[in-house]
Amino acid sequence: MKIASITEDGRTISQHFGRAPYYLVITIDNGQIVDRQLRDKLGHAHFADEPHEGGQPGQPHGFDPAAHNRHVQMAETIADCQALLCGGMGAGAYQSMVERGIKPVVTELTSIDEAVMAYVAGHLVDRTDRLH
Repeated sequence: MKIASITEDGRTISQHFGRAPYYLVITIDNGQIVDRQLRDKLGHAHFADEPHEGGQPGQPHGFDPAAHNRHVQMAETIADCQALLCGGMGAGAYQSMVERGIKPVVTELTSIDEAVMAYVAGHLVDRTDRLH
């Protein structure tokens, strides 16, 4: 199993999906961490020159086709992962990950290792109340 976490330093989970510069991808085998890979992550800065659609009236931010396309591009680097751990993300990005087949989990835990092991044990609570 591979679990990705958004990070700035390779040790802690970043609080904002769009701003984090890296994914730390952890491979789990028999309940143990057996590999770590720091991968570059596309983020807001990579898309700064692209027009941002406002979506349809009454539609939440991040659900328009252009936003979904950006989220899918962000997910390409972790297409081999089953889950994505983050401290916060937009509801549109969350839904795009689900549609891509990656289980997003918003957590208040900051230690990547602690959050990964809690996820593997089935104890990590998905704090969807932290979506924006």
